Amino acid sequence: MTALLEVKNLSRSFGGLVAVKDVNFTLEAGRITALIGPNGAGKTTCFNLVAGSLSPTSGQVFFEGRQIDSTPPEIVCRMGIARTFQIVRPMRDMSVLENAMVGAFSWTKSVMEAKSKAYESLESVGLAGKANARTDQLTLPDRKMLETAKALSTRPKLLLLDEVMAGLRPTEAAGVVRVLQTLAEGGLTILLVEHVMRIVMEVASNVVVLHHGAKIAEGSPAEVVADQKVLDSYLGAGFHA
Repeated sequence: MTALLEVKNLSRSFGGLVAVKDVNFTLEAGRITALIGPNGAGKTTCFNLVAGSLSPTSGQVFFEGRQIDSTPPEIVCRMGIARTFQIVRPMRDMSVLENAMVGAFSWTKSVMEAKSKAYESLESVGLAGKANARTDQLTLPDRKMLETAKALSTRPKLLLLDEVMAGLRPTEAAGVVRVLQTLAEGGLTILLVEHVMRIVMEVASNVVVLHHGAKIAEGSPAEVVADQKVLDSYLGAGFHA
């Protein structure tokens, strides 16, 4: 099977700091992959390199067989890669539906088309009932899901989620897990940064582990949590799956 995304020997330096170093991994369509590692491991930098927000110092990124590294982020988005951010910032003077419509304007100028796709995206994350609400009326979980809906409105084939469950209680995170599983079952490929290993174990079929910018392990969740390098550098000797 041809990989949807291929990252080959990807590196990015900031002066003397190497944030990402010779990272390789592939993503197959319809699967959820988790990108994990301690703070400062290079996870968000890796996201920025895939999404086009940063250009690599060296290495390549291929999407559907086409080389996209150094491609402007707005073009990467139109090609089918959408991302969310750790800190959600909804537009407060616009309704929930209007916020979600913004993503759709990446591919259409029609207000009706944008509204239809935005509502569909809100439905998929459980926010359709709050489409006309103000964003300051939303809870943190709802704001997280609105961020996801905005990304879904761009019609992505690959969705990059940067700590979408940060700050959520276990019951709230469980609801997000169900949303992600449903999206993947519908054919969407997801790459997510996540620190809670219980969630990673439940939602991901593959896990890539970064440490000091380099990939130190990759495999199923069960394989990764049994890897001594991962235990030593990230999870700790007392970790139990």
